[in-house]
Amino acid sequence: MASQASSLAKAPGHHNLPTPEPDSPSLTRPRQPYRFSTLCATVDSPDADHKDQHGSSSVPIYQSATFKGVGNRYDYTRSGNPTRSHLEHHIAKISSAAHAFSVSSGMAALDIITRLLKPGSEVIAGDDLYGGTNRLLTYLRTHMGVTVHHVDTTKAESVIPVLRPGKTAMVLLESPTNPLLKIVDIAGISAHVKETCEDAIVVVDNTMMSPYLQRPLEHGADIVYDSATKYLSGHHDLMAGVITCNRDDIAKEIAFLINSVGNALSPFDSFLLLRGMKTLAIRMDRQQSTSMLVAQMLSKLGFVTHYPGLPDHPGKEIHDRISDGYGAVLSFETGDKELSERIVAATRLWGISVSFGCVNSLISMPCVMSHASIDPAIRAARGLPEDLIRLCVGIEDPADLLDDLRHALIEAGAITFAANDYIRIPNPISRAVEKLALGEPRTSPTHEPREWLFSSPGKVILFGEHAVVHGVTAVAASVDLRCYGLTSPRHDNKISVHFNDIDDYKHEWDIDDLPWDVVVPVPKGQEHPESLDIRVMDAIKTRALPAESQMPPKAHAAAVAFLYLYMMMTYSGYRPSFHFVCRSTLPIGAGLGSSASFSVCIAMALLVLHQRIELPSGRRAIPPEIAEEANRWAFVSEKVLHGNPSGVDNSVAVFGGALAYVRPGYGKRSGMDQIQGFRSLRFLLVDSKVPRDTKALVAGVAQKKIEEPEFVGQLLDAIQTISNEARRALADPELPRSALLSGLSALIDENHIHLAALGVSHPALETIRAKTSASPYRLSTKLTGAGGGGCAVTLVPDDFSDEALQTLIEALEADGFRPYVTAVGGSGLGILSPYDPITVDGGDDVSPPLSPPSTPGPREVEDPLRPSIRRRFESVTIAELSQWAADRGKWLYV
Repeated sequence: MASQASSLAKAPGHHNLPTPEPDSPSLTRPRQPYRFSTLCATVDSPDADHKDQHGSSSVPIYQSATFKGVGNRYDYTRSGNPTRSHLEHHIAKISSAAHAFSVSSGMAALDIITRLLKPGSEVIAGDDLYGGTNRLLTYLRTHMGVTVHHVDTTKAESVIPVLRPGKTAMVLLESPTNPLLKIVDIAGISAHVKETCEDAIVVVDNTMMSPYLQRPLEHGADIVYDSATKYLSGHHDLMAGVITCNRDDIAKEIAFLINSVGNALSPFDSFLLLRGMKTLAIRMDRQQSTSMLVAQMLSKLGFVTHYPGLPDHPGKEIHDRISDGYGAVLSFETGDKELSERIVAATRLWGISVSFGCVNSLISMPCVMSHASIDPAIRAARGLPEDLIRLCVGIEDPADLLDDLRHALIEAGAITFAANDYIRIPNPISRAVEKLALGEPRTSPTHEPREWLFSSPGKVILFGEHAVVHGVTAVAASVDLRCYGLTSPRHDNKISVHFNDIDDYKHEWDIDDLPWDVVVPVPKGQEHPESLDIRVMDAIKTRALPAESQMPPKAHAAAVAFLYLYMMMTYSGYRPSFHFVCRSTLPIGAGLGSSASFSVCIAMALLVLHQRIELPSGRRAIPPEIAEEANRWAFVSEKVLHGNPSGVDNSVAVFGGALAYVRPGYGKRSGMDQIQGFRSLRFLLVDSKVPRDTKALVAGVAQKKIEEPEFVGQLLDAIQTISNEARRALADPELPRSALLSGLSALIDENHIHLAALGVSHPALETIRAKTSASPYRLSTKLTGAGGGGCAVTLVPDDFSDEALQTLIEALEADGFRPYVTAVGGSGLGILSPYDPITVDGGDDVSPPLSPPSTPGPREVEDPLRPSIRRRFESVTIAELSQWAADRGKWLYV
């Protein structure tokens, strides 16, 4: 249509408004170009044909579907409308763009842009995207034959491995991202794209910044789109989206698509949007100045705060280079999803709503609102915290907004007022935290200076590994290989560790030199928040330990976990001084739960030494409530070590036996169930000695689920069926032993095939599987744990001869593998009885305490030095360790 061509008319190269020539010879200096706020407030006509014959100061609304005549500029509003033409000219002017288009919403804009793709095209997108964008990309991948690669766009070089000339058609960016405010180097990525795939289009969602603060076309982008519902409109009284570009060829395709689809913005909404844009600059100035005050307040209180204006925000130097401000959206983490929900509910001025960019301030939790459509496993893999709160700052008085937020934080139990200041607490107010805030002196509970010996089993996941992350039931059981932890008292205000089996690592800290200034401990009797305290984590890594590159990686992770639990458990100021030694008969990093058994040992040791639990006298078993407390803290340690653990490993390490586990968040009954009547099974565990990256393997499966949802969904359904059958068989007391073993063998083979299809096997594991399944053994083997190396598990039937088993072991050892014969389904967490003296063998090297006690005062009686088993514990061989520990005395187990 004729009117369509008008939409393609290229705007002038300079969008400055015409200014009069000087009318006096003395005014020789030319006028300066108008600044942005002036351009926003002043709407000029696209050309002479659009000037209103009546001289109206506001653009008229041409509320008409059709226009009379033949061959005129406008004939049908779907194709063109004078009010919309004024709007699009104005958008192009303030966006440094040659062409601008307006459509019915921000997602309609992205829909038009993605229609430029063809089946077989490949798209590169960030891993922290608006939920609606993610939803549309998922649809294109599953229905339109488009391949989508999600990468960490905060690193410009991350796009290089997935750039494929002739295939990559589009790179989709957001900066800052929503809701984590990650910064993307638009110019750097654009340069990489143009160098490798010159035909690829760089598209930027600029909604978070608006043209006032950022104009991506100036930094190499080909297309920019905004949800004009947000800042451009500013009042949340319309839905609109805008698209801008400089290339004529792209503009021609977009105009054709909008006309064909019919989603151009209506005349009335065009008028409303044009009116709202006049105040864009003045609104944004107020909103982002208040945002800085809010971000500074939250950061000072100790919340992990995401806002580009903060000096330590990652990528701030890039943002400062490409943007003119920091925007009015920020987010922060509380460490506890329920706490976040209470905070959101307690606000009054901050309206609970999705979206942003309005003159009124809004508050939301992205994981349950704007980003709820993203699979929980994918959210976890992309590092989107479930407790995250997003704040969208409006134009209200800053003092009122800050006051309302403080009151909500207090009412929710996130902060309190003490010592004439607001301080953060992890849970509702407790006297112990108030004492810390007020600087009251530390008190030391009575503490018996004795040694404590703990142990915890490893685990084997029989069925459901990897799938458990996506809501499938996992069946796991303990193995009779264990981790042991020994604490010995010190009397010099120091703590120290010795990780014998992790590069024989040793370290010592002066307790008062630890970074206590960032710690808000968890009061006794309360649970650790859902999320880790990132400030404490960072302080430990930067102030309490050498650089990670200067330490063995596993030792660094173990030391961080140990110190994190030590500091977070401290209450009432009491800080025990001791030495901790860790030994293990489990292979480290082989997928048998060595980290979880380590976590259980340090959790139990610290609970005892901080006197957060009391072992009732006369008991010969660890009470369930103590086991559950140890499990909760062990899970915290597992988060430090692995980021997003399933909870299976630490649960087996505490409770022993066998259990079925379903992760929360998948619309089904979740949690752990002990498998009653589990009968002990004999397994051959074979350590491939191949190191593995658990986080990368889990992320790889999540990515595969994104790229091939139907295929992966079928595999997960099949693994769920296997877990269900195995669980029924293991709990059935009437099932004959022979039938149980043959059934489990078949399920093991089938489960491994599905795991290999998920891409988590390894040639070494396949070699082990081939050798054990070959004649004369014919045993069933599968990978366990994360795969990608680590261990394989082989079911050994009752009638399999010891001679054949020994022959198989020797063959595997000859190939460089390390086999272990073990029973599955034994005891859980154990503690050497505190009610009986520790047995010290006559031949042991009995060592005194690590440091002598202080000299007693005149009224004190000096205690005799107790014998110590520390040096013998550190030196006994792995082969002797289990029996040596058993001989120390009576053990209490869960």
